[in-house]
Amino acid sequence: MKKRKVALIGNPNVGKSTVFNALTGMHQHTGNWPGKTVENAYGECSFKDTKFTIYDLPGTYSLVSHSLEEKVASDFICFEKYDVAVVVCDAVCLERSLNLVLQTMEIIPNVVVCVNLMDEARKKKIIIDLEKLEELLQVPVIGTSARSGEGLENLLESIAKVNRSIYYPICYPEYLEQFISVISDNMAETMYNPRWVCLKMLSNDQIFSYLPELKTQKIESLLRLPRKVFREEDVVSTLLMESKKIANQVVTFQEKNYEKTMRNWDKILTDKKTGIPIMILMLFGILWLTIQFSNVPSSYLFDFFSFLETKIMSLFQILHFPSWMSGVLIEGVYRTLTWVVAVMLPPMAIFFPLFTLLEDLGILPRIAFNLDYPFEKCKACGKQSLTMCMGLGCNAVGVMGARIIDSKRERLLAIITNSFIPCNGRFPSIISMISMFFIGVSSNYFSSVVSALLLTCVILLGIFMTFFVSFVLSKTVLKGYPSSFTLELPPYRKPQIGKIIVRSIFDRTLFVLGRAVSVAAPAGFVIWILANVSIGGCNLITIFSNFLQPLGWLIGLDGMILLAFLLGFPANEIVLPILMLGYLSLGSMTEISDLNIMKDILVSHGWTIVTAINFILLCIFHFPCSTTILTIKKETNSWKWALFSFVLPTLIGFALCFIVHFISLLF
Repeated sequence: MKKRKVALIGNPNVGKSTVFNALTGMHQHTGNWPGKTVENAYGECSFKDTKFTIYDLPGTYSLVSHSLEEKVASDFICFEKYDVAVVVCDAVCLERSLNLVLQTMEIIPNVVVCVNLMDEARKKKIIIDLEKLEELLQVPVIGTSARSGEGLENLLESIAKVNRSIYYPICYPEYLEQFISVISDNMAETMYNPRWVCLKMLSNDQIFSYLPELKTQKIESLLRLPRKVFREEDVVSTLLMESKKIANQVVTFQEKNYEKTMRNWDKILTDKKTGIPIMILMLFGILWLTIQFSNVPSSYLFDFFSFLETKIMSLFQILHFPSWMSGVLIEGVYRTLTWVVAVMLPPMAIFFPLFTLLEDLGILPRIAFNLDYPFEKCKACGKQSLTMCMGLGCNAVGVMGARIIDSKRERLLAIITNSFIPCNGRFPSIISMISMFFIGVSSNYFSSVVSALLLTCVILLGIFMTFFVSFVLSKTVLKGYPSSFTLELPPYRKPQIGKIIVRSIFDRTLFVLGRAVSVAAPAGFVIWILANVSIGGCNLITIFSNFLQPLGWLIGLDGMILLAFLLGFPANEIVLPILMLGYLSLGSMTEISDLNIMKDILVSHGWTIVTAINFILLCIFHFPCSTTILTIKKETNSWKWALFSFVLPTLIGFALCFIVHFISLLF
C-alpha cells in the first residue's frame, strides 16, 4: 500500500479541523511539535491503495508568521518533509483564503485546494466556478462541505493522484543551493519571488540551525541584503492583488443584499452603545440557564452517589476492611470525588454547550471585538478577551488559551489576570452565598433570575479588576505598549446542535472534570487525615484554624474560612464542604442540601452579611487552583510567574475584604 504525508493548512474558521475530523475519524493522535508548546493533531485514513497520514496544522493567514501557532504552521510547510499540501479555503470568503494558497504554491508544487463550506456558500447565493479556479491556479481544486461529507472522497482521490515528484521545500540543500545560484545570477528578477520571501523571513540562526552545512559566505551575504533591496511588503501586496483578481473571475454573488444584512447585524453587535449591553444580557442568560437547570441533576447525582456509598461500605464490611481504611477510602477520597463530580458536572454540562453555541453562531469574536478597546487602553492585547472568556469555564483552559497572544509581555498579562474571572468551579459557592444571605433560599424563577443577576455583577467585578490590574502591571512590572492584531469576524452560521453537545461534553466538560477529579482524590485523603488526627484533644483542622483566626478576623472572616480555602487549593468545588466539616467537627465531609440548615450553621458561627460579602470577594480574588498553577508553570516555564500569579490575587482579595470589614466597623 502506498503512503502519503499530507499537510492540512488554512485560515482560522474555514472548517479545516472539520475536514480533518471527517477524513481521519477516530484514528487521531495529539502531541506537541518538537520544541513547541502548541499541540498538533495528526491522523490516518486509507483510500483505495493509499494510506494517508494527515497533519492538522494550526490556522494561519500567512506563511509570514507572527504568533506561535502561525510559526508552527509556516515551519512545517517550509521545513518538514511531506508529499502534498492541502489548503482549505472558505467558499464564503474565497478571496481572503487565496492569499495563503498562492504562498503555499510558491513553496511546494504539490498542492490541492479544498474549497470548503460550499453548502453555506449556496445558502448565501454565492456561486464559485471551481473549474475556472482550477484552470487559473493550475492545481486540483475540490469543493467540499465537510460537515455533511460532501466532496471528501473526491478530495482523497485528488490527493492520491498528485504526482509524487522528487521535490523538497526550501530548507533542503538540493533545492536551496540551486535556488541560491539562480538568484545570485539574476538578483533583480528573483528578489521579489515569494520563495525568497519565505527564506528571508526566517532569522539567520533559524536557517543555519536547519542547514549548518549551508553556512557559507554566499548565503550569508544574501541573507544580509539591506532592507531597501528586499521588500517583503511588495510581495505580499502583489499576492493580495492576485488573490482579488482570481476571486473576481470565479465568484458570483447572486444575492446582493447578503453583505448588507451581515453589516447591519455587525453594526448592532459591535457598536459600543448596543454591543456591550447585549454582551452582558447574553452572559446573564447563560448564567440563569446554568443556575436554573443544574440543581435538579446535582441532587440526583448526590442521591446516586450516596446509594453507591452504602453498597461499597457494605462490601468493605464483608471483606473486614479496617475502619481507618474504610474512612480514608470512603469518607475521604470517595466523598471528595463524588462531591466534585456532583457539583461540577451539571453546571458545566449546561454552561459549556451554551458557550460553544456562541462560538458556532459567530458571536464570540464580536464580544472580543467589543473588549478590544478597553484592553488596548490598559496596554494589553485584545486577544486577552478571548482567554478571559475561556476562564469562565476553567482558568487552566484560559491560561493555555493565552498561547494565541504573540507578545510575551501581553501573554503574561493574560495568564496572571485570568484567575480574576471566577471559573465554573467557584460558581456553586458564590451562588450558595447569594441564595442564603441576599435573596432567600426559596427555589423559584424569581430567585434564580436575581441569583443570575448578582452572579453577573460578580463576574463584571472580576472583569473590571482584570482591566485595572492589567493597567497597573503594564505601568510597573510588565511595562510596554499594546500590540495590534487581526481579529476575524466570521460569518454568522447556523449551529449544529448535535456536534455542539458532543464537542462541549467531550472536549471541555470531561476534560475539565478529569483535571478536577485527579487532584480531588489526594485532597480528600489529606482532609480526612486532618479531620481525624487529634493532638491534645483537638483535631488538626481545629488547631490550624485557630492559628489562622487572627488573620481571618482582620479581614472580616475567620480561621476556618481561610483554612477551607487553603485545603480547597486542589479544587475550588470543595471549599464549602470543608467549611461545613470544620464547623460541625465531623470526621468526614457531609452533604447539606438544605440551604436553610446551612445558613443556620453559618449564622451560629458568627456569620453576617458582611462575612458573606467577604467570602464572595475571596472566592473571586484568591490564589488559582493547583491545576491552574501547574498550567501557569508549564506555559511560562517559570515558577517565579506561577508564584506571582498565586500571591497577587490573594493580596487583592485580602485588601478588598479588609476594606469592607473596616467600613462595616465604622457604621
